[in-house]
Amino acid sequence: MNQVSPISIAQLTDIHLFASENQRLLGMPTTESFQTVIERLKKLQPELDLLLLTGDLSGDGTTASYENLQTLLNPLQIPTYWLPGNHDCAIAMDDILNQGMLSRRKSFKRGSWNFILLNSSVSGCVHGELVPKTLDWLDSELQILGNNPTVVALHHPPLSVNSAWLDTICLRNPQEFFDVVDRYPQVKLVLFGHIHQEFQRQRHNVEYLGTPSTCIQFQSKSANFAIDQQPPGFRFLKLYPNGKCETWIERVPYFYPLELAATGY
Repeated sequence: MNQVSPISIAQLTDIHLFASENQRLLGMPTTESFQTVIERLKKLQPELDLLLLTGDLSGDGTTASYENLQTLLNPLQIPTYWLPGNHDCAIAMDDILNQGMLSRRKSFKRGSWNFILLNSSVSGCVHGELVPKTLDWLDSELQILGNNPTVVALHHPPLSVNSAWLDTICLRNPQEFFDVVDRYPQVKLVLFGHIHQEFQRQRHNVEYLGTPSTCIQFQSKSANFAIDQQPPGFRFLKLYPNGKCETWIERVPYFYPLELAATGY
């Protein structure tokens, strides 16, 4: 690889596919919204090196929902890596999302960058937590992988996003995560989903980036659950060999009237 060329990544998150393609999330047909995202990715396909899926790929944790995801992603023929969110079933994901261009690997290298994917989901809970075994694995991977610039990804944000209701269901033990990450200056980016909105903050020279959902969006800085009318989106990242990153949000032209009701999200 030419050392000046970046690797290009699309981060997709909170897709919420169901066993039935007609099922909706707060009125939105999530299969349709994701198909619109897929159409955009097809145009970007020649420049994309990989897709990173950061949880809540399913809305019901069913085998059929992951089979639907596989079917939708297959035509792209882009290497795809994933991690579970609070709505997912990690066992079903492991069984199904490991065919063709989809991989269940959680530590890998692309170009000059290392990637480490963490499971922050807690069975039966909306909030997240990184168990000691996961934190120990993160620590050992960062030691083994050495000084190349590194992306760490998980579903739940380890920082407050200034939204009272969301901040109660984020990562419950962020300090334990920071205790590991802060020891390794090669960690340049932490990517997450869960919040259905764009978010960016720097902490100790690490960029923490949250990404819109491919379906419904949550209103930022809202005290209570509230829907934002912005269209579905995803994050595009260009990662350079020197550890620098360019990133932006891509929105797709998909609009659907939503049910403005409280949810058991």
